[in-house]
Amino acid sequence: MERKKIEVADYAKNILEALPKGILLTSKAGDRVNSMTIGWGTLGIEWSTPIFVAFIREHRFTRELLDKNPEFTVNIPFGDYSKKILGICGTKCGRNLDKIREAGLTLIDSEIVSVPAVKELPLTLECKIVYQQKQELPALIEDYRTKCYPQDVDGSAVGANRDAHIAYYGEIVSAYILE
Repeated sequence: MERKKIEVADYAKNILEALPKGILLTSKAGDRVNSMTIGWGTLGIEWSTPIFVAFIREHRFTRELLDKNPEFTVNIPFGDYSKKILGICGTKCGRNLDKIREAGLTLIDSEIVSVPAVKELPLTLECKIVYQQKQELPALIEDYRTKCYPQDVDGSAVGANRDAHIAYYGEIVSAYILE
């Protein structure tokens, strides 16, 4: 599989338009690989470096993997793809299920990081975590806190929104489209 190297800025519009519809964040620790659908993220420049910030809730399996291996890939639809992928990776927990197999994903070795790219969502950002910070819910305006972090749900359940997010700032060390 070939990689067409890209400048992130040239594809920022594609990335930001895809994000609210769902993209994948893939993590790996040991032999466990997990892809999680995300719809929140930030693309920009911080510390004079291209950065993708991913927001992962505290009790997610993805967080466990990121805490063991501070690298991830961001896998963005580019062209035709099966929406089933985002559905499976956004509604199932990778702690007890191999979402990679369930969603029929093809993993491709990355160029720099240890976490694989995903063939089916070929626009790929390879990231190394350079900073992380847990959100402080009392600092958030009440409208967002009430809407996005209701406290009357079990935060460990898939789809539960009680937990604060941890912002993982990933330096984009490589960017390409799998061809």
